[in-house]
Amino acid sequence: MPKIAEILSDDYEGKEVEIKGWIYRTRSSGSLVFVVVRDSTGVVQVTVNKDDVPEKDFSDAERALIESSVIAKGTVAKDERAPGGYEIRASGFNVVGFADKYPITKDQSTELLLDQRHLWIRSRKMTNVLKIRSAVFGSIHDYFRNNGYWEVQAPILTPSMVEGGSTLFKVDYYDKEIYLAQSWQLYAEAMVMALEKIYCIAPSFRAEKFRTTRHLTEYWHAEMEIAWEGMDECIKEGEKLISHICQTVAERNLPELEALKRDPEYLKSQVPPFPRMKYDEAIEMLQKKGMNVDWGKDLRTLEERALMGDLEKPLIVTHYPKEIMAFYKPRDPENPDVALCFDFIAPEIGDEIIGGSERDTDIKEIIKSLEREGEDISRYDWYLDSRRFGSVQHSGFGMGIERVVQWICGLEHIRDAIPFPRTVARYYP
Repeated sequence: MPKIAEILSDDYEGKEVEIKGWIYRTRSSGSLVFVVVRDSTGVVQVTVNKDDVPEKDFSDAERALIESSVIAKGTVAKDERAPGGYEIRASGFNVVGFADKYPITKDQSTELLLDQRHLWIRSRKMTNVLKIRSAVFGSIHDYFRNNGYWEVQAPILTPSMVEGGSTLFKVDYYDKEIYLAQSWQLYAEAMVMALEKIYCIAPSFRAEKFRTTRHLTEYWHAEMEIAWEGMDECIKEGEKLISHICQTVAERNLPELEALKRDPEYLKSQVPPFPRMKYDEAIEMLQKKGMNVDWGKDLRTLEERALMGDLEKPLIVTHYPKEIMAFYKPRDPENPDVALCFDFIAPEIGDEIIGGSERDTDIKEIIKSLEREGEDISRYDWYLDSRRFGSVQHSGFGMGIERVVQWICGLEHIRDAIPFPRTVARYYP
């Protein structure tokens, strides 16, 4: 049984076909019912003529509402007025499941669409985004597996923080208090000493109270860790990964990109090297633009977007101040005030899509940093063993997959880059 996208061609003209799908649009005119049917690949118009189908089939076609599930049989015919230039002239029309009145109509509010997310994901826009999202996930796996990385997993329930205690989700674990993982990183630093090149795709959780177009409280994180390599090699891996994702989507998702009005040639242009600047340079540039930002402050969305300007490739900002960085990021030996770390900022949306660093191998420095943050060192004793037993130079990064999907698809809000978004104000459905 062909899918809808297959039959929209001259190869199927005049042939008898049977399709399965859901009613996308419907209207009737006397003895004719025009039903646009969708499946996962596209839409096609089915013309149901009262004289050509059984009486029950015509009656059912007349009363079936949007999102009713159907099986239609008929002959493929060219018709320039129909979506895709072809229609099916029905010889049979079986309604498998009659739908209630659909609660979503044109120009609905954002909140209603979020309340009805379980139905809104059937929309053409969301279908196209989810197909590209699937391609992004697949290309990440392809890149790492084809470049000598082992896929490993880490716990979601953890006893310690990675990115700061203020953004931890607390969980009652029997009689203990633990947390939802912010990152796999501490476990990755243990596993990388065994496997040397590792990666993982898993959800991460941040209890950030931001209400922006770039933040989710639950998001999917692609992370990697590599032994024997420092910051520069890690940056190159990030460049190659981003490029591979863009090339894959440009090649495999042309219909979806076209529907979302995204130019595949733009994605093909995303090849290394990407532009770089140090944090010091970024602050100087922002100040010249008249922005009130002092050295030592982390870059916010406003500053990141100002830095991008007209750049068409991701911008890599390196060497942020050590004092605002996580405890595992080492000082630059040439300038101890800054850390060996980096962020990738995506063009167009101006948001960070990758954050990474070399990892500190000095156990005394790590302990000092944890103590400054008021952490209980005993919670990290297992992690510190990675420094006690044959530590080597290593580095890694994390990539927010939804932000990459948001950029590639040209979405205004990150919530449309995931099927069921979790934000400060939303945990339903």
